[in-house]
Amino acid sequence: MSPRRERAMVEPAEFRSYYGRPILKEPAWKQPDVPLYLFLGGAAGASASLAALADATGRPELAKVGRLAASGGSIASVVALIHDLGKPTRFLNMLRVFKPTSPLSVGSWILSPFSGLAAGAAFSAVTGRFPRLGRLAGAGAGVLGPAMCTYTAVLLADTATPSWHEAHGTLPVLFAGSALTSGAGIALIAVPRKENGPVVRAGIAGAAAELAAEHHLETGLGLASEPYRTGRAGRLLKAAKVLTAAGAALSLAARRHRAAGVAAGAAYLASGLCTRFGVYAAGVESTKDPKYVVVPQRERLARRAAEERPGR
Repeated sequence: MSPRRERAMVEPAEFRSYYGRPILKEPAWKQPDVPLYLFLGGAAGASASLAALADATGRPELAKVGRLAASGGSIASVVALIHDLGKPTRFLNMLRVFKPTSPLSVGSWILSPFSGLAAGAAFSAVTGRFPRLGRLAGAGAGVLGPAMCTYTAVLLADTATPSWHEAHGTLPVLFAGSALTSGAGIALIAVPRKENGPVVRAGIAGAAAELAAEHHLETGLGLASEPYRTGRAGRLLKAAKVLTAAGAALSLAARRHRAAGVAAGAAYLASGLCTRFGVYAAGVESTKDPKYVVVPQRERLARRAAEERPGR
């Protein structure tokens, strides 16, 4: 006798909400304001840290370019944020109190002093005035640089948006790596070949972190990975991976060929933009289908019940 086949008594559930409405609202932030804010802040933070290290190791051109990029990027980031908020006073209101439990509050208190320090360091680099204060400001901005690279990832992961929230351990790594390649990209375009050795190494390190994190986003988050692989987000993140790999490969020839350095820098910067817009698009997409909310919740409840079961 052939073995009996078991047949499901009910059809697989389709996760629908009342009247076909999503369970979660889409993020209210504007495009392209917020993705640009994410990109510019990260590039500025990495540039400030590269500039501080360059200043400490006797690479004046790299230090100057990094300070200018940090200042310009942070100011442009603030402009993008204020444009999204609608009124400058809304940004100022976030500075009235400091709440360590609020990523938005902490982020505002990172961005504000960083922008001031970066601007002071850039002013000194351009005018030659107050060199000691300029170096101190540059060092301060460099210390805050890593936080500038990653705090926006924490902001996204702290929301209820499924594909962002489930990636709370991966987004900071992705944003840090992408920021480092973006900062390296600016330097590869603008810095003389004789000073770009550390930049090449920094870019390759950032590329490795970025590619590893992108792979985990696409494969390691269960159902929440799906929006990172499909649709507009999937196309943008695939382009980001290709551009990052191309930038890393081209950067290896940057010490010998100026054109290779410029091409590598452009690829890194284009990758950074694709990454931020791709991550943002994946988050928006994950709010549209109830399954991205319901299925992970049920899986977490099932795991918790299994862990609490007697005899385990």
